[in-house]
Amino acid sequence: MPMATPAAAIGTPCPDFTLPDVFGEQRRRDDVVSGPAALVVFFCNHCPYAKAVEDRLIALHLELAPRGLTTTLIASNDWVAYPDDAPEQLRQRAVEKKYPFPYLVDASQRVARAFDAACTPDFFLFDRGKQLVYRGRLDDNWKQPELVKRRELAAAVDALITGKPISAAQHPSLGCSIKWKIDA
Repeated sequence: MPMATPAAAIGTPCPDFTLPDVFGEQRRRDDVVSGPAALVVFFCNHCPYAKAVEDRLIALHLELAPRGLTTTLIASNDWVAYPDDAPEQLRQRAVEKKYPFPYLVDASQRVARAFDAACTPDFFLFDRGKQLVYRGRLDDNWKQPELVKRRELAAAVDALITGKPISAAQHPSLGCSIKWKIDA
């Protein structure tokens, strides 16, 4: 059963964090959540919802990065229970897909809890002041890219970069629940 993200708490500040990326380099929030539009996505390897939007997410980043979009993926799943989400597997996927953005590992799951992340994928878009401006879905058809009619996240990024209002109608993202550690 898929899980939907909760309603967006627009204006919430981006939680502070320092996490290793899949290559072992420590990444601070202020290094990766920067510029006029900063996207943080809770993501993983095993979820069919994340897999279905992966190529579109890469394309969105490549399209909008020249205009100021930064993107960061964070994997927070319990990789003991879900071995496809172990750091080695995340690294392999990042290399295979040539991710043009960092893929961070939240082993303690503290960052996912600080964001109140619910599922994979879970999209958080922040403005230059690191305030949440969008928490919704990528587009209107997670499963069939050829049937997408509304690229909602792209529209939010464009509005943010051009100084226009971001639509208050933000539809929840749908995905697999974050796989919390039992002892967490």
